[in-house]
Amino acid sequence: MIELLLQAEGALSLGLLDRAETLYRQVASADPRNSIAVVGLARVALERRNEREALELAKRALAIDPENVAAQRMVQRLEEVLRFRGVDLPAPTDDVPTAPTRRRSLVDRLLRRR
Repeated sequence: MIELLLQAEGALSLGLLDRAETLYRQVASADPRNSIAVVGLARVALERRNEREALELAKRALAIDPENVAAQRMVQRLEEVLRFRGVDLPAPTDDVPTAPTRRRSLVDRLLRRR
């Protein structure tokens, strides 16, 4: 999986959006709980100037992993930009955090896994 994510990142950095999307989708299909791949898909959507799709994907990544900082920032920034443009956004749901959460200490995270 890591190799595919690295290839997708490389393709995205070169502007090869179709290739990056294909690779991120491969990872997300093989591991639906991979929030990194979903954030990658959101970044592809953003590069294609599809901010609504990027926001939906970033929220999906947050639902998978509420501590994914990239997803947190993307959701926060996209909501800010879209609201500034006057776009009506749906009210936040309880199961999808939309604002950055307090970062837990390493000890808190380790204890939480028990």
